[in-house]
Amino acid sequence: MSSQPNRPTDRPAPQLIDRAALAQHRARARRSDDLRRALFLHEAARDEAQDRLMMVNREFKSPAIVTPYPEVWQGLLPGAKIIPDDDVLDLEVGAHDLVIHALALHWANDPVGQLIQCRRALSADGLNITLAFGGETLAELRAALGQAEIEISGGLSPRVLPMGEIRDLGALLQRAGLALPVADSLPLDVSYSSALHLMRDLRSMGESNALGARLRRPTRRAVLLRAAEIYAETYAREDGRLRATFELVTLTGWAPDESQQKPLRPGSAAHRLADALGARETPLKD
Repeated sequence: MSSQPNRPTDRPAPQLIDRAALAQHRARARRSDDLRRALFLHEAARDEAQDRLMMVNREFKSPAIVTPYPEVWQGLLPGAKIIPDDDVLDLEVGAHDLVIHALALHWANDPVGQLIQCRRALSADGLNITLAFGGETLAELRAALGQAEIEISGGLSPRVLPMGEIRDLGALLQRAGLALPVADSLPLDVSYSSALHLMRDLRSMGESNALGARLRRPTRRAVLLRAAEIYAETYAREDGRLRATFELVTLTGWAPDESQQKPLRPGSAAHRLADALGARETPLKD
């Protein structure tokens, strides 16, 4: 019995995101009359970015914005280059003093690669603002769908994208080579009359399931109805409406430059912390 050497296959590596399906979902959303209303999360991200820019004492002359919905960002930054969130971003190296990556990182097959591309597009001391969904996003829907599917089908299938925790998302900035990284989150508490209305909203904003490992057949009606029941039983507010959580994480980092502040070397402090606090220092025993 002879053995054959291992040979590389021509099959591409499996992708987390089915970009073709994502494009179809977004195209369908654009044909929907509910799109403008459903883009409230992208509008919240735009407003958050605008607030951050107002706190930066600088005029940006060559901004770029990465977004699946350019109409939301039109007019915010005059002369901005607005591009789609493709796997390979249409950004020129060192051409921008500001790059905003707007609520699309969760659909990237390579999130770190997206931030690295933003970093490469920045000129020295340029600013990157990335707005992304955090780990608390759709926690209620994920729990209800998971429980319903286990009850009805006896198993789980990939339905909702995994969302990064804020600590993990913040670490992406350093991996991308950005300096002075900051990450913080803003919880958005939205209410719906039913879980089915929430699912319809997600569909209207192009956020339907586009995972590469998703089931390739429609979800059983019994699963959806049971999920709606579980959602109503578990997450109803006092007014009878259902809570839906979206966590908006804002990541900021700068392209390294010699003019930026740098941390002091350990042991180089000129004053003791105890003196500054007016506290008595107690030496510890060895």
